Amino acid sequence: GDDATPCRGVQNNHNLQLPKTRCWEGRNNPLCRPRWRMSSSLRRTDLLALSNLRNDGRKPLEIRRMRIQMGPLSGTTSAAAMEDSIGGSALVEMGLTVALATVRGPMECARRSDELADRAILEVTVKNAPFAPSGDRRVTNPKTDRRLVEHSHLLKRAMEASVLLHLHPKSRIEIVVWILADDGGRLCAAINAATLALVDAAVPMKDLVCACSAGYAGSSVGADTTLIDLNRQEELSGGGSGSSAVYMPCAMMPQRGTVVLSQCEARLPGLSTLERVLDAGMEGCHAVFEILQAAIRDRASTMLAARSGQATIENAFPALGVPSADG
Repeated sequence: GDDATPCRGVQNNHNLQLPKTRCWEGRNNPLCRPRWRMSSSLRRTDLLALSNLRNDGRKPLEIRRMRIQMGPLSGTTSAAAMEDSIGGSALVEMGLTVALATVRGPMECARRSDELADRAILEVTVKNAPFAPSGDRRVTNPKTDRRLVEHSHLLKRAMEASVLLHLHPKSRIEIVVWILADDGGRLCAAINAATLALVDAAVPMKDLVCACSAGYAGSSVGADTTLIDLNRQEELSGGGSGSSAVYMPCAMMPQRGTVVLSQCEARLPGLSTLERVLDAGMEGCHAVFEILQAAIRDRASTMLAARSGQATIENAFPALGVPSADG
């Protein structure tokens, strides 16, 4: 009849005409879908807190997803460019933090006065890409920026504890780490990338140096909870507790059980808290060690297959390689 109108709950392609009295918000019509909109006052942070999870969905003692690529940059083998060739490289992603490390050497020192008669010297430089920070886009000088100089010094101390420098006297080993993306834990990512680059360059080491950060949360995840592998938001907010941030980067040689780096600038409530945070950091280093070890084994199997002619290795970043002597 004249009072027949299209049903609001049915698509127009059905050409279904129903009386108004038969279709009242779809409740009397089985073909209509009732339009109920659930309103919830719970936010995502509240749901994560109720589930005992962190702001990114991880458990308190869970590290971020890691992706590793060994040997992304290939050096040249010509005699003229041997001095500047890249011996080893590694790309490490820890969550949204990305670090690219390159190793050159052992090679001769630039000046005779820098040589040491009994061991080699390590030259470590940590650089920050202009697009790495989320907010600040300024170009930083690695020789004058306080944070970069501090990270270079800490990375050098951590590597000197593992590299067998006495096997290469009167020489130097150059390590350059580029931070391509920074979402927290860039020092730990730099240490892991430098370790894999040294392994890729066949530099003898006592043990792998694995790094992972640890922190302390007062009330975000649970009462007095220790966290591992903190992201930037957790570093700045103290794990989400609203108190001062407790952040401790930790590096160790897992097979030897030796801690080579442990730094905390915050004031801890007590000695028991320090022990818990340090134990959590060591547990995170063991988790990172398993991932690094698997990446090294995969790289070694690929190299053996390529040597036997069963596989080929392609340069992932050919534009970033060292140019040849002819170019």
